[in-house]
Amino acid sequence: MASDHYFSAQPSSSLKPREIEVELAGRTLSLATAAGVFSPGRVDQGTQVLLGSMPAPPREGVFLDVGCGWGPIALSLALLSPEATVWAVDVNERVLELLRTNAARAGVTSVNAVLPEDVPTDLVFDGIWSNPPIRVGKAVLRDILSTWLPRLGIDMEAYLVVQKNLGADSLQKWMNETLGDVVEVERESTSKGFRVLRATRL
Repeated sequence: MASDHYFSAQPSSSLKPREIEVELAGRTLSLATAAGVFSPGRVDQGTQVLLGSMPAPPREGVFLDVGCGWGPIALSLALLSPEATVWAVDVNERVLELLRTNAARAGVTSVNAVLPEDVPTDLVFDGIWSNPPIRVGKAVLRDILSTWLPRLGIDMEAYLVVQKNLGADSLQKWMNETLGDVVEVERESTSKGFRVLRATRL
């Protein structure tokens, strides 16, 4: 259906469940995906770049994955930091159910896969990691970043991966101009046409 996107709240496409084998945090896992979700057949290249370039997360803390999809970032964080609590948010209810299934398959119990409005309003995050949904449009994307980045703890960091030809540099400029009293944004690395941006909470 033309209007059915991976950022639809309730995809109208048939489920078409499938199993894929992926490597996350040094482990090979058999995970569930389905139609109507982002990159159902593999860990997408942007997420691979982010996971391959980000520094090791703290062993413990409260982490956030924004736009979690079926879960490669959230699951990696949970596996790398078994004492942490990972909040994974998405508007697509299908992927949230998939992530809950995949967390069970990976043997992790620390992942909370929820809608954005279900995250407790008083939570402060010790780190944010995201392959943000660029294709939702500039206004929606900016609203997402303006919502979550201020919820970082002081001196804590967010890592965002954005494709260079989809506006990574202009997004970095906007973040520094508009959210400059909240975060300082620098380019962490560049790989395979993607920028990894590091936003440090002021």
